[in-house]
Amino acid sequence: MVRHVWVLVLFTLAAPRAAKRSANTNLVAGGSDLTVHEWGTFTSVAGPNGRSVEWLPLGGPTDLPCFVEHFQNRATVKLAPDQRMSLDYATARATLWGRVRMETPVLYFYASRPTTAKVRVRFPRGLMTEWYPHATVSQPLADRLTLRRAPVESVIEWRNVTIAPNAVPHFPVGKGQSHYYAARNTDAAPLVVDGQSEKFLFYRGVASFDVPLSAVALADGRVRARNLGVDAVPGLVLFENRSGVVRYRVYGALRGESVLAAPRHAGSVAGIRHDLERMLVGTGLYPKEAAAMVESWRDSWFEEGTRVLYIVPPQAVDAILPLTVEPAPTRVVRAFVGRMELITPDIERSVRNALVANDVMVLERYGRFLGPIADRIGRTHPDTVMGERIRQATDIALTTVLHRASLTCASSPSSSIVRSDGSR
Repeated sequence: MVRHVWVLVLFTLAAPRAAKRSANTNLVAGGSDLTVHEWGTFTSVAGPNGRSVEWLPLGGPTDLPCFVEHFQNRATVKLAPDQRMSLDYATARATLWGRVRMETPVLYFYASRPTTAKVRVRFPRGLMTEWYPHATVSQPLADRLTLRRAPVESVIEWRNVTIAPNAVPHFPVGKGQSHYYAARNTDAAPLVVDGQSEKFLFYRGVASFDVPLSAVALADGRVRARNLGVDAVPGLVLFENRSGVVRYRVYGALRGESVLAAPRHAGSVAGIRHDLERMLVGTGLYPKEAAAMVESWRDSWFEEGTRVLYIVPPQAVDAILPLTVEPAPTRVVRAFVGRMELITPDIERSVRNALVANDVMVLERYGRFLGPIADRIGRTHPDTVMGERIRQATDIALTTVLHRASLTCASSPSSSIVRSDGSR
């Protein structure tokens, strides 16, 4: 049963327990004074039954800097692994679907003295798509069935990470604005990997695993949420933004199933940012890390739409992304926020009306989630005219994403890609 709370005492009290290293994290024996903190987001879309569905897992609205490396050195690989294919929405959707967009995990390191570390992250049922600094990525070549095969696994390794707590950092900066840089606003030690400097290790990917939450949007604005895992979901937020009017409610731990009341009173982005930062500090993150995470995703988490934001149980994080660090840290904290996008009856009706009226401004509000919303409408209104309108609208949305990708450097730095058969 979920208990509605406005003061997040639950997360503050839970902090000492959350700060302990998870027993499932794979750490090599041989202690050090090294501390490792990580945050990231798992983004999914709820289907009619509340479980995550396959969708075209496009990236968020903020472009990555051009120095970030991409799988096969192509920013569009997650849309169409086969470069010969046309990149309309229907082709891209059929080419590489996933249930989850793993967005911007960053690993911070704290040490009292210079330290050299080896870091390895496994990603069962997932593919790495972007990372920085330079890393070795072992995974199958991507095709339209890769994420539907079992088993599939990718591995990313930074084999020689120099942690320099007293170094004067000289971090790369790309052209234009990017929320990527917000993740640097912490007290973590600067890092150097293969001559590339950064404040953290960064990676992204797409995956086919099931997230530990289901959420069904009810007709009256309430949401039926269910914990699909063994461990309690530490906390969650029901959030909506309708034409710029923000409403949200914060809830405590979810162990089974509960119906979340619709948020009725207008809130503010500043208010939810404050509450989310408190939740993240409750998991064991430092305040500056929590603030950096929320700042990194402020344009995405709080955009138009309805969603559930929830803290992923640490045990689930360890199963989804097994982490190995050598030498073994004395403390590891992994704080991941699950984002489950909801296609409510109001949203479906709004998009359907906008498609009929060709209201581009309304359609643009839903960004990368226009695709799964339109897919839902297409299944419930399978007439030819509506199908053509959906095709046109989703092609435009995809073109916008591709345009953003084209603004990055023409070619990323050379990446070390190892195929599953060991060849390069």
